[in-house]
Amino acid sequence: MTRRSLLVLLLGAGLLSSQPLPEHGKRYARLVVRNAIVVEGNGTPASGPRDILIENNRITRVVTSGYGNLPKPDAEIDAKGKYVLPGFINMHGHSHDERAGAPLPIEYVFKLWLACGITTVRDVGSEFTKSRASRQASAEGSVIAPRLFLYPFFGRPATPELARERVRQLKQQGADGIKIVGIHRDTMDAMMEEARALNLPVAHHVGVEETNAWDNIRNRTTTIEHWYGIPDAALPLGQQNFPPEFNYADEVHRFRYAGRLWREADPQRLRKVLEEMVKANVAWDPTLNIYEASRDLQRAENKPEFQEYLHPSLDRFFRPSRTNHGSYFFGWTTADEVYWKENYRIWMNALLDFAKLGGTVTTGEDAGYIYQVYGFGYLRELELQQEAGFHPLTVVKHATFNGAKMLGQERTLGRVRENWTADLIIVNGNPLENFKILSPLGTADWDASGNPKRSGGIEYTVKDGFVYHVPKLAGEIREIVRKAKGRAPTPTAP
Repeated sequence: MTRRSLLVLLLGAGLLSSQPLPEHGKRYARLVVRNAIVVEGNGTPASGPRDILIENNRITRVVTSGYGNLPKPDAEIDAKGKYVLPGFINMHGHSHDERAGAPLPIEYVFKLWLACGITTVRDVGSEFTKSRASRQASAEGSVIAPRLFLYPFFGRPATPELARERVRQLKQQGADGIKIVGIHRDTMDAMMEEARALNLPVAHHVGVEETNAWDNIRNRTTTIEHWYGIPDAALPLGQQNFPPEFNYADEVHRFRYAGRLWREADPQRLRKVLEEMVKANVAWDPTLNIYEASRDLQRAENKPEFQEYLHPSLDRFFRPSRTNHGSYFFGWTTADEVYWKENYRIWMNALLDFAKLGGTVTTGEDAGYIYQVYGFGYLRELELQQEAGFHPLTVVKHATFNGAKMLGQERTLGRVRENWTADLIIVNGNPLENFKILSPLGTADWDASGNPKRSGGIEYTVKDGFVYHVPKLAGEIREIVRKAKGRAPTPTAP
């Protein structure tokens, strides 16, 4: 073997590197990720090892490691023993900068998303002026943040004419889409017609209201958020069996009886609703994670990430409150949890049936509410979709390619493929085997001496070609939380 052949072999095996590791927060003219096991994002199995060439913000080559004669990079990452996936797409995020009336640093939210592998967020209802500034700064690379698609709240225009005017206003102001909550049928019909004319996609949190999934089907809404509206459309008499004292504005009532809705849906009617959603190309963004506290409150109150990653403003917001949305746990009972466990079983089965019929499922978190921390809630969504019956490869497809498709970005985002945008996560281990290793907490393990340690975690998140070292991001997040709690710095080991 010649010296050159040996050098090529060592480089291909990741045993020798002549290039520096990338700097945190920097985009390179040429960056190479070597020796990776690649999950493309389209549902096909992992393969590798592969070398990935990134030039500025584009993936320009994906080749078998040691072959392909890639040009000399400015920096490189040895991904031997690691998996590379497309950056995750969070289809239901909120860029909060306050909780419970107290400030919440927006960098805390953005860095948590990136630390959990989220490179794109469909922001469905935040303070629009601030979010537009964040969207621009993210696109320029002047702030550490995911890419943002903004779907501001539509509000409740009183007439169809005002609804049309509101759509035109949002388009002029630079909205990427629209988020509707609680809308009457005549105003929904008018706004949907105007939104289609202006090419604005619509996400609908249906709620208990005049409209339901049949209106989404008729109007070809882009996505249904959560699940309200789907079982409602399958109720035999068109109305859930609420008790006489029920008050929808009382969130204890609202969420208690939401946990008893799916059991009232007629299975045959529900099947028809799902079939028609598929025909109308209405996607489903289920956010399974956001109501999980309803089926196990004790688990929700004692999550391991709370110790170092829960900001005190968010902690205050989560506590039972009559004013904070989603903080409804007054007198929550065993019976409530039992109903919600059944609710989840039926909901998950419906979601799986929808996908089997050809429906598009995406992944979102709705964090900042109901004991879900930004990013961590999204990773829990992946686990819950696996619990619903989806193969891990399919879950990754929901989290990447499907999200890109519903954003109209399927030719640029959501895949590890040549000519796609350089949005990647480089993971210490195989997330298809265990989604828990994606967490900044990692998973419990043992070192060579038999001592407990943490392993796994995302090593790098690459967004639009910018490289972020996740352990550094995680440390910065913990420092934000520590300062907000007024605690002294953690002593470093000698």
